[in-house]
Amino acid sequence: MRALGWNIALAVALAAAVGSIMPATAADKQPAAVSVAAASSELDAFIAKGMSDWRVPGLSIVVVNDKGVVYEKGFGVREIGKPGKVDMHTMFGMMSTTKAMTALALAMLVDEGKLAWDDPVIKYLPKLRLPNTYLTEHVTIRDTLRHSSGVQDADFLWAREDMDTQEVLRRLEYVPATAALRSDFVYNNVMYQVAGQVIEAVSGKRWEDFIATRIMAPIGMSESAPTMLKMLAAKRTNVSIPHAEIDGVVRTVPDSSVDIVPAAGAAWSNAHDAGKWLAFLLAGGKVNDKQLVSEANFKELFTPQLAVQQEQFGYPTTALTKPHFTAYGFGWFLQDYRGQFVAMHTGSMNGRTSIIGLLPDAKLGVYIFGNLDHAEFRHALMWKVLDVYSGAASRDWNGEALALYGGLKKEKHAKQDAEDAKRIAGTKHSHPLADYAGTYRHPAWGDAVVTLDGDSLVIRFGTAAEMTGRLEQWHYDTFRTRLGVGINGWDKFVFVTAVDGSIAALKYDEDTFTRVPGH
Repeated sequence: MRALGWNIALAVALAAAVGSIMPATAADKQPAAVSVAAASSELDAFIAKGMSDWRVPGLSIVVVNDKGVVYEKGFGVREIGKPGKVDMHTMFGMMSTTKAMTALALAMLVDEGKLAWDDPVIKYLPKLRLPNTYLTEHVTIRDTLRHSSGVQDADFLWAREDMDTQEVLRRLEYVPATAALRSDFVYNNVMYQVAGQVIEAVSGKRWEDFIATRIMAPIGMSESAPTMLKMLAAKRTNVSIPHAEIDGVVRTVPDSSVDIVPAAGAAWSNAHDAGKWLAFLLAGGKVNDKQLVSEANFKELFTPQLAVQQEQFGYPTTALTKPHFTAYGFGWFLQDYRGQFVAMHTGSMNGRTSIIGLLPDAKLGVYIFGNLDHAEFRHALMWKVLDVYSGAASRDWNGEALALYGGLKKEKHAKQDAEDAKRIAGTKHSHPLADYAGTYRHPAWGDAVVTLDGDSLVIRFGTAAEMTGRLEQWHYDTFRTRLGVGINGWDKFVFVTAVDGSIAALKYDEDTFTRVPGH
């Protein structure tokens, strides 16, 4: 309980210290005069070198300040080895930067008096069950938006692609809570979908329809779509293709969808439309002098809601920006940089990246899309833009980010080497391979189906290609595989033998899947 009081008290103190980011304060910290032509030339060169260094096939970027769009370009190709160029209309996934729209939608409903930030979620979703009775009864809308429910990340559920939204939410009852309510920052995409279900229950509209009609349409984001399905239905041809570096080779990878939990990250857009989104945000929630959300509730989106320790913040670049505070708002990571308030968020999906960054007091914003899995050049480019257009002193953001992430990559490889060294050579599995074939079940994560294919085992979670892999024996009854095309590296699975000698269970990380009799 001490952690609960500290976290909330610190968030309140941070909110008071940060103050308002509304347009009324923008005059306090205007950027130094910047030559747009010089800035554009500098960015052109920076991006060309960065894309080469990080091996990014294509990206698009838009920069907006108080005068409007000052930089908007596409670079590289939509698909490696093919001629189609990325331009400002090329479609990319917004991924987790969608969360800001979900939070904005709820702010609109608060304005309308249809709900309150601190209402218990169960008031609107009476059938929802969380890991224990206390969480079920006390998790609020605020908790879903600031990641303070304590419920463990549950991406595994929707990544399987064989569960619909309602089934994913039903299984939250069996997902472990790893922290007490409001005691810690536990990032959870599925809890954002809980927030999305509240929007549907209160408004009577599907989440995607609310986002399309109440946010995208008024802002003028006519080329954007709230989900991949909607984007594909529009028959767009100027669409980026996802890529990843696997075994040292940059290659295309299968596309993945977040449409099962759309409120967490399903939207699609491009640089042209993202510029309109940035302008709306920098105007304090206005478009064409019309306030779409009250100033008070717009401010709430960017108010530090939960203090986040830097090691939990999720962005290693804090080692470079050296913030005095790190926190989470409603769909926004918050920190300070060079004495200014920064709101930002990344979006990541297999083979795709996005990032949005705002210096609200300087009326400056940037949005970047990319088509290479976790190419963290996005961070270097975002901070470069914020420096260049705010007139800050120059620094080698690309070089510093390369060194930072290069070091982290070496650490990861060293850990993998240490893990590999633990392998016991010359062992055999205890049973014929056919004995391991069967269905193994977990109350939250669903079924793992193991089949014998020729002289090897194949494991499958759901219907997603990225959740299927061919098992190879590691040692004894431990097997390993790289699921899908191998973007996320190696996973290990341990088969457990019962007292009677039969294969009774399958362990994956810290979870146990129990064998289903007769399967």
